[in-house]
Amino acid sequence: MGLVCRALFLIAIVACLTSVAHAITGQATFYTPPYVPSSCYGFQGRGTMIVALNGGLFANKGACSRRYRVRCTGGTNAVPHPCTGKTVDVTVVDLCPGCAGDQIDLSQEAFAIIANPDAGKVNIQYDE
Repeated sequence: MGLVCRALFLIAIVACLTSVAHAITGQATFYTPPYVPSSCYGFQGRGTMIVALNGGLFANKGACSRRYRVRCTGGTNAVPHPCTGKTVDVTVVDLCPGCAGDQIDLSQEAFAIIANPDAGKVNIQYDE
């Protein structure tokens, strides 16, 4: 029995480490309504829990409909402690042509779930 418990514990640790290893770090900004038209869906709205990706991640519309879970990890400017401690699940709907290679652009509503909008830009981790 003890050997089985140890094996299960080891498997659980490896599973946790694997999920952490896949998290991508970067920065998030936000954009404001209207959210249509979008590169992926034209004038079909997809709600407000959405994200526009930088060109590399967007992959010429290859990322359309992909979902990401995003978490704020810290501020990038003078706003102290901008993170709320929450995560948000967002769907890819658009390209962010002005975003750097490590940056994504959340809807204003999605950004407000993870951080104080006054921050404007925050450090994040995100994964599929």
